[in-house]
Amino acid sequence: MRALMMVVVLLSVSVTCNAQGQFRVGDQGEEIAEIQGQLLNLGYDVVADGAFGPAMAEAIKDFQKSQGIKADGLIGPATYSALLGKDMPDISQAVNYVAGRIISMSMDYLGVPYVFGGTSPYGFDCSGYVQYVFAKAGINLPRTADVQYEVGTPVSTAELIPGDLVFFETYTYGASHVGIYVGDGNFIHASSSRGVTVSSLGQAYYSSHYIGARRIL
Repeated sequence: MRALMMVVVLLSVSVTCNAQGQFRVGDQGEEIAEIQGQLLNLGYDVVADGAFGPAMAEAIKDFQKSQGIKADGLIGPATYSALLGKDMPDISQAVNYVAGRIISMSMDYLGVPYVFGGTSPYGFDCSGYVQYVFAKAGINLPRTADVQYEVGTPVSTAELIPGDLVFFETYTYGASHVGIYVGDGNFIHASSSRGVTVSSLGQAYYSSHYIGARRIL
């Protein structure tokens, strides 16, 4: 029963808020559709479907370059104002759809056994599990934890949001274990002793072996 309650709690954070004050890949809604409409008016190749995908991020980068704005593919106040000619709204409640899908799908494999080198629901190792879940959401990641640690943007523990990858130095130097942060100090991962499970970053073992996090989304 306790495990079931944990899953319910974690699923409640599967659709999370973007607290960074920026629109980014994964966000969706009327504001995104409005931005896409303006990009279309300016001749950029996007689809006005209200979902911020990789193609839109590339269009935003091109627009930012044309305006002398840092070309990071994120829509902050400067980019928003230059594109739409008005102040950016409060987006503290913007939904990160891709992160929600990743967290939701990650829960589908709770209890799958650990298999060294495993990359399928018949058995996962830690990086194989992360790679598989992200691939289901249309995001390609490298195969091993050490290489996964080299992609994305570094984030501090205080900045973690669901969907970030968390890394640990376990049996060898550098990143040798990885999981997906799901909120409230917890992460889901393929544990060598328990299979796919949810653990706390505050547990003594994980807190002492934690080396950092990366934001892929």
